Amino acid sequence: MSGPLALNQRILVVDDEEHIRKIVKFQLEKAGYTVETVEDGMKALEAVEKAPPDLILLDLMMPKMDGYEVCKRLKGNYQTSHIPIIMVTAKTNLEDKLQGFEGGANDYIAKPFAISELLLRVRNVLQWSQLQRQANPLTGLPGNIAIERQIERRLSNGSEFAFMYADIDHFKAFNDYYGYRRGDEAIKLTAEVIVEAVREVGGSEDFVGHIGGDDFVVVTTPENSEPIARKIVSLFDERIVHLFDKEDLERGYVEVINRKGIVDRFPLLTITIAVVTDKHGKIDHVAKISDIASELKRYGKTLDGSVVVRERRRNGQTMPVGRIEND
Repeated sequence: MSGPLALNQRILVVDDEEHIRKIVKFQLEKAGYTVETVEDGMKALEAVEKAPPDLILLDLMMPKMDGYEVCKRLKGNYQTSHIPIIMVTAKTNLEDKLQGFEGGANDYIAKPFAISELLLRVRNVLQWSQLQRQANPLTGLPGNIAIERQIERRLSNGSEFAFMYADIDHFKAFNDYYGYRRGDEAIKLTAEVIVEAVREVGGSEDFVGHIGGDDFVVVTTPENSEPIARKIVSLFDERIVHLFDKEDLERGYVEVINRKGIVDRFPLLTITIAVVTDKHGKIDHVAKISDIASELKRYGKTLDGSVVVRERRRNGQTMPVGRIEND
């Protein structure tokens, strides 16, 4: 039920009923988690201060300090606000649930509960928390660790997939010319465009990640890669122009003074997408995908405008081929 995520995950169980603590501790440890239990809210705060857990299962009705107050204090403290909390209680009316969520609880489970439901909620909240920690702070998209895991999962189960590497062309010049705030807007716009394209023409198993800066990743199926690429190019070219001042847009370029004091001209922002497919299971490592994508991206950046470049194999060598332009 828990899978690899359970490894090294610490859970604090807070409940004033001893038999509940024992049952939950046994089941969670059986699933691979490390578990500590305490019987009241004050001891919960002390335990968190001593050794912050990865997740707290928090009973609402307890002596000395109830779960609402414990949750409020933990979420109000910068050092503990990131710890996810699942409220556990016999109260099931809407007002009590809303009060728990308003206090910062991440999930809610009512007593009596099935162990299978508890384990599923624990796993889901921990997965969400892990993704939040790995997410890029600017776009909220999963970062490098999540990207690598997505690729490794597909490599290990032998499923056919396509790896798409998207990169904004001339971004540094744009950032230097307009400043970091406008540069951040360009990155967020690109993230929105990619997510929208995948949502509209991709599949439910597709994945979007943000490597960092102006570099993005899409992991999809080979058959979905071209429709997604076309949609990204179309949306990007349609919307990115709104980030340019009118005079620069009419001129068709921006002028940036380089380190030697010479004025360089750079075209408006475009996007290059490198597509690597593994239809025949020839790729056996994440690094190989990265190498192929980097080679294709370099080739794509020699072309004008927003482009998508794919690869083909000839005599064991990767050859850049194909160019999908905006219709």
